[in-house]
Amino acid sequence: MRILVLTDVHGNLAALQSVLATAPAFDRIWCLGDLVGYGPNPNEVIERLQEFSLVSVLGNHDWGVLGRSDPYIFNADARYALLWTQTELNSENRRFLASLPAGIEVDGYVLVHASLREPIWEYLLDVDAARKNFAFHNFSVAFVGHTHIPLVFESVENGREVRGLLPDWHEPLQLDGRRLLVNPGSVGQPRDGDPRAAYGILDTEARTFSFHRVAYAVEITQERMRVRGLPERLIDRLEVGR
Repeated sequence: MRILVLTDVHGNLAALQSVLATAPAFDRIWCLGDLVGYGPNPNEVIERLQEFSLVSVLGNHDWGVLGRSDPYIFNADARYALLWTQTELNSENRRFLASLPAGIEVDGYVLVHASLREPIWEYLLDVDAARKNFAFHNFSVAFVGHTHIPLVFESVENGREVRGLLPDWHEPLQLDGRRLLVNPGSVGQPRDGDPRAAYGILDTEARTFSFHRVAYAVEITQERMRVRGLPERLIDRLEVGR
């Protein structure tokens, strides 16, 4: 089975459509949260994803849109977009978000938005945070999002060492016999200096994961955001991937 693993779409329909149009053949989608927030098409993103065999978890922006956290936890621009999304989201799609778990295990793989310890909020950006998560839960491979940066952390020597690995964009990551935390990067809000949408393909038979990037019409999303009066800083950052 081949699974499209994506995260942090953030209401960016144009980016999602490019991923779906160019991704290698897949059987289902695993989404690691933050379907909404920041972007101009929250309803359309949720509805498009539901056209596929989908497993999804909640992200922190989804959580905020549902009113489960104080909006002042978010910075001013994110908060503005979050409150706008609350008014824009229709009742059916709100119910869909509310039905999602904070984390789930599927076929031996763990799916969370942020981390094993804090599925909604913790950022896994360094080996110290990764080490604490490897110690917290006895998983083999976990997929995470939240940072908007493609990353891999590996626990080796029975947990005595944790190392960070940069994604290899040319060769699949071998999963067998390894303990890994894998972040495919963001579809709708990349923050590694590359504005192209990021995602991955999990091959459950070959036990590999491949990282992918695809360009999309950033200007379409930017124009939709301007029409909706979303913050200029959120609009500008799309073209630089920061």
